[in-house]
Amino acid sequence: MCDDLHPSYGGGMPVSPYPPTPTTRELRQDALLAAGMLVGGVISAGLTTIADWYGEDQAPMWSALLVVAAVTVPLAVRRRWPAQVAVFIALVFFASVTLRVPEVYVVNITMFIALYTVGARMSDRRTAMLLRVGITCGMFAWLIIVMYRDAISEAGRADVAAGLFSPYVAMMMIQLLLNALYFGGAYYFGERSWAAAVQRFALEERTRELEAEREVTAAQAVALDRVRIARELHDVVAHHVSVMGVQAGAARLMIDQDPDAAKRTLAGIESASRDAIGDFRQLLETLRAPGGVEGESSSTFSVDDIESLVLASRGAGLPTEYTVIGDPIPVPDTVGVNLYRIAQEALTNARRHAGPDATADVRVRYTTDAVELEVVNTGRLLGALRPGLGQLGMRERALASGGSIDLRPRPQGGFRVRVRMPLARVTAEAVR
Repeated sequence: MCDDLHPSYGGGMPVSPYPPTPTTRELRQDALLAAGMLVGGVISAGLTTIADWYGEDQAPMWSALLVVAAVTVPLAVRRRWPAQVAVFIALVFFASVTLRVPEVYVVNITMFIALYTVGARMSDRRTAMLLRVGITCGMFAWLIIVMYRDAISEAGRADVAAGLFSPYVAMMMIQLLLNALYFGGAYYFGERSWAAAVQRFALEERTRELEAEREVTAAQAVALDRVRIARELHDVVAHHVSVMGVQAGAARLMIDQDPDAAKRTLAGIESASRDAIGDFRQLLETLRAPGGVEGESSSTFSVDDIESLVLASRGAGLPTEYTVIGDPIPVPDTVGVNLYRIAQEALTNARRHAGPDATADVRVRYTTDAVELEVVNTGRLLGALRPGLGQLGMRERALASGGSIDLRPRPQGGFRVRVRMPLARVTAEAVR
């Protein structure tokens, strides 16, 4: 019966684990147990009858066969209705011993199994306890009554009247002790089986929860990687294509009037295309590397490279100033990449939307508690802010580094992007 220590809960997750629904396999096992006990009971009844176990008071053999069938057949459904099976077998047990039915072994075994099943399978623990205690107390009360009756009926025999240490009293004490061990063992092993089942179910529940959490975490990691890849692709494509588009337009206008200037502009387009290919190659290498784009630390861009963005912006036709305020400090790779990409997106937006006479000003400020980036451009007067992928990417980058960002149109025209990265957060990341 050790399989009771590991109850099955069906194919899906149940609303409540107890009482555990018996599986087809468990019901088949119980049916085989009942059949085996029935065969053993028939043999035991025959041998007990032949041995004349109860002497002249012994009941006929057919009563033993009825008792065997009555206590073994219910075992086939002991997991479905443990309380009902235990009560029924207990009643048959009392009746068979009282009527001196010639079968004692299988009846005792089935009684033990029934009490054990109550402890191992019933979800109502209070009812399970009361049921087992009630059957046990009833058995001991019945045993004491039988002992008293036998003592009265045989009071004249010398071995009964011999006092405290008479053979009769010794035999009764042995019966009491055996019954105490018998019922105590059924109670103990039933409780242990229930505790093991509860512990096993708790572990299974926790395993399912951990598996679900792992799947959610994996899905979130995939989604995060998709966002990062989309952000990188947007930054690379938007910047380089914007630069090449502006320079191609300028070259088209100048090609007849100033061929030399047009050639220089085309050279800038060629340089921008190389830079685009380099950025794409670096992005692909990052994606193929172990760990993917996690942390984006594989990028070689830093805060110092913002100056190259300013030079490229000037070359693309947007007059841009660059200023560094304060003493530069080491900046972690992730923060440097994010500041670089934010500046790149801000300048790209300025070239695309500010108009032909716009200018830009880029400032990097180092303070005692933060690193700040500010990109301000003049140009067209903007109305309501219409968030796009570029603005979303800038916000994500700022938040990813523990900073804050302010994106807003200027009342006099143009746009301002201001990012602040706390120095304490930056220092902590640098140490890691």
